Amino acid sequence: MINASASETGTRNHMTLRYDEIGQRLRAFRLGSGMSADEVASRIGISRTAVYRFEKGEVVKIETLIGLAELLDVSLPTLLGVEIEYISSAVTYFERLRQLETEANQIIVLAGPISYLLASDDFHESLERLLKESVPESADHRDQTLVDIERIIEILKERKANYLARRPTIVNLMSAHDIVRLLRSGFVGQPFVPPDDLTERRARARREVQHFIDLIEGEPIGIQVGLVTGTLPHSSFQIFRKGDVKTLSISPFRLGEQPNVRLGVAMITNTDEAIALHERTIDQMWREALKGREAAAYLRKLLETVDRENGLIP
Repeated sequence: MINASASETGTRNHMTLRYDEIGQRLRAFRLGSGMSADEVASRIGISRTAVYRFEKGEVVKIETLIGLAELLDVSLPTLLGVEIEYISSAVTYFERLRQLETEANQIIVLAGPISYLLASDDFHESLERLLKESVPESADHRDQTLVDIERIIEILKERKANYLARRPTIVNLMSAHDIVRLLRSGFVGQPFVPPDDLTERRARARREVQHFIDLIEGEPIGIQVGLVTGTLPHSSFQIFRKGDVKTLSISPFRLGEQPNVRLGVAMITNTDEAIALHERTIDQMWREALKGREAAAYLRKLLETVDRENGLIP
């Protein structure tokens, strides 16, 4: 089924430094900081070429790594990938996902009602507007957050292009409760939406759910979708698998329904215990989930119920 049991997790030596992975983290945290390679280089006294070399995985002196960690406001253990990476920037987090997806051959996703990699083109086209309106007018550093959202959209485009080119296996768990909430509220990023606009946003949400119904019924190779009718954990997480190496990400950042790219701390880890516990949770949810045509029929029933609530059908 999912092919990701805890018993397959081997013992890893977390103190072995992988400079290619350190380089990926350097790039992700630099993007999250908003600094260019030139700015980083000038502030720690190295060349721009050296910054790019480090980001590509060349060996870095520990003194330079300490300076980079201080400049990028990240702990040295997080930069080294020792146990847990703590990430407070959505830009950094989505860039790290892009990096992990570039090499993963299997991705297990529990991420709200909409899984970005499987979402429709229509969803992506309206996403930037949705994310920007989720930032309150009174928010601290609002202008910077709006710039960050533009960066996030570019990273998401790269993620989608990479997925379409590589087609890693995806196991996607969806929550029926979250889907009903999405259908009722529509794609909204703020509390008050004009009635006419709300109607269109609900219609957009309905089209997205229909997209997933079509996806499930089409039974594409490499995609498994499970619909959970019970309560799911509030935090989303993903497990990326590259051969026998597994990486877990846990995130407060959300796209689509009740979006959030502004506040929270995400975590990425390779620790055996964390991965085993989350795999156990996934296995239990998968066993209980509706699948295939049964899941599609249930989603159609949800659409019909909410359509009746909204007066679209008698």
